Order: sequence, then structure tokens, then C-alpha cells
Amino acid sequence: MARLDTIRMLLTVAAQKGWKIFQLDVKSAFLNGYPQKEIFVEQHKGFVVGGEEEKVSLLKKALYGLK
Repeated sequence: MARLDTIRMLLTVAAQKGWKIFQLDVKSAFLNGYPQKEIFVEQHKGFVVGGEEEKVSLLKKALYGLK
């Protein structure tokens, strides 16, 4: 987290020099990513469908904490 006075100073310099300003959230940027290889996950214990206990799911988007 940046200090407020640091942000004010950067905004002032950007305004004086006519720079464009962009914002991004790097800390959680990976949450919107797509896996680069196929990842299969087992069914969660509380969501197992009767007669389909051996099935798995293909992960299409990143999960929180996935490395």
C-alpha cells in the first residue's frame, strides 16, 4: 500500500509532464488468468452426484491460491 503523500506527489508530477496515468492491481491479477495446461479437480465431498463419484472436472479459470 502506497502512502497518500507519495500518490499525491506522483499525480502532481504526472499532471505537470502530461503523462497518462494507469491503475492496476498486481496482487490479484492472477485471479483472472487461464491455466496453461489442463488441470482436473475432484468433486468436493458435499457436491458429489450419486452414481458419478469417479468423475472429475476440468478447470477452466484460475482458482485462488493455485500455483
